Amino acid sequence: MSEIDDYIAAAPEAARERLLAVRETLLRCVPGGTETFRYGMPAVMIDARYGLHYATWKKHLALYPVYRGDDAYEAVVGPYRAATDSAHFPHAKPLPLDVIELIAQGLHARR
Repeated sequence: MSEIDDYIAAAPEAARERLLAVRETLLRCVPGGTETFRYGMPAVMIDARYGLHYATWKKHLALYPVYRGDDAYEAVVGPYRAATDSAHFPHAKPLPLDVIELIAQGLHARR
């Protein structure tokens, strides 16, 4: 098992499914992306320079860093933004995989 598999296995049961869905979405939406474990959390990287890290917390799942985009992008991503260039997805609400796809596609377009 990898560090990522260990991280997901150690998460609370309710968060595991969400982590697996994010992992799958990022790998699908970031062609050529590679998985790594950095800063104590899983990440999907492009060219070892750009990446999206994801982590589960008590009340939410988060993606880091979530770059700024055009007005259309921000209209979708903005409601999930936190103060530190991250996006937070509360566990109490359905996981918006379409928003996570848009964030991943934005990362891929930046490279």
